[in-house]
Amino acid sequence: MSGCCDHDEIDQSLLQIKSFRNILWIVLFINGVMFVAEFTSAFYANSVSLQADALDFLGDTVTYALTLMALGFSKTIRARVALFKGISLGLLGLWVYGQMIFYLLYDTAPAYEIMGAMGVIAFIANMISAILLYKFRTGDSNMQSVWLCSRNDAIGNLAIIVAASGVFVTGSGWPDFIVATVMATLSVTASYRIIVLAIHELKSSTY
Repeated sequence: MSGCCDHDEIDQSLLQIKSFRNILWIVLFINGVMFVAEFTSAFYANSVSLQADALDFLGDTVTYALTLMALGFSKTIRARVALFKGISLGLLGLWVYGQMIFYLLYDTAPAYEIMGAMGVIAFIANMISAILLYKFRTGDSNMQSVWLCSRNDAIGNLAIIVAASGVFVTGSGWPDFIVATVMATLSVTASYRIIVLAIHELKSSTY
């Protein structure tokens, strides 16, 4: 009886991995397209929050590709990939902090029209990704890291839309700088959660 249960659990795990892989390919494509679109528009808008979001799309595309390669491997390998993604996410957050300070010194007001339009498009893209990945939010560190990336990105896009409105009203770059800080904080906190979970999985796999 226990052998049958073990077999059912293995089959269920394989089905989950197959489903996750199929969805991840879709999400990877969405993020790749959005990186190109947003990175290009960020320069025209002169917006640090758009630049940060575009690079976040690039980071997600790379980490999703790594996740796809890690699927089917041992728990140790998957945890190491998640650890790498967690560290990368943290470094991205620190980079955004640095960019925010740099743009703050010049106090340049970005183009709110481009910010608002790209914020809406990016929000829709990330909401689609987050909905597709929702059922994997309680999986292992790899699955959770992918879900957290999409969730944080959607929140960041809403903040960009609000910031665009703030730039329009005030004529200042401060709303853009504030949103960049929020996005960096989301990256750093998500990074910490992923790293802690990945380290825990690495330790448990050694016993």
